[in-house]
Amino acid sequence: MASSSERRGIPAATFVKDVQEFLVQYDGNPGTCLTALQERLQQYKLAEMKLLGQKRDLLAKIPDIRKCLQVVDLMMAKKGSEEPLKMDFEVAEGIYAQAEFQDTETVCLWLGANVMLEYGCEEAKELLTRNLDTANKSLKSIVEDLHFLRDQMTITEVTIARVYNWDVHQRRKQRAIRPEADTAVA
Repeated sequence: MASSSERRGIPAATFVKDVQEFLVQYDGNPGTCLTALQERLQQYKLAEMKLLGQKRDLLAKIPDIRKCLQVVDLMMAKKGSEEPLKMDFEVAEGIYAQAEFQDTETVCLWLGANVMLEYGCEEAKELLTRNLDTANKSLKSIVEDLHFLRDQMTITEVTIARVYNWDVHQRRKQRAIRPEADTAVA
């Protein structure tokens, strides 16, 4: 199936106007065509699963980044205050510890892969803001890719139905012609 364009590695499905003309690239064999179309549809479904996983991961990551950004903003706002800042820190999933601190210049951020680095509050805010922007842009792109992918799946499913129906129609025509030929011989 020839693709006229693609989006981020996802080949575009071609809308078929004339099934018989489309089958020429498959040597007129609807079975071969249907197999190729089914394979393409499976590829689209695998790509969809991958994108949905990426979307799920980003939807979990974005609130965490926002929460970290809020904490850094709070720390910066409380800087120079007489009263200590009290916060609950998540030690493990569902386990929290309370800490009290006053006038800190730095914050430690998890970068992933069991790596934590200490940043100045301004630098941490810039990093978190940049990470939030990147995550939001990635999420937007993934959502657009999913819409494009779903359109391609729909086009492919319609093409499969059209090729199948064309094949059924051609077989019925042949069966209708054959009985007449058999009676003419007798």
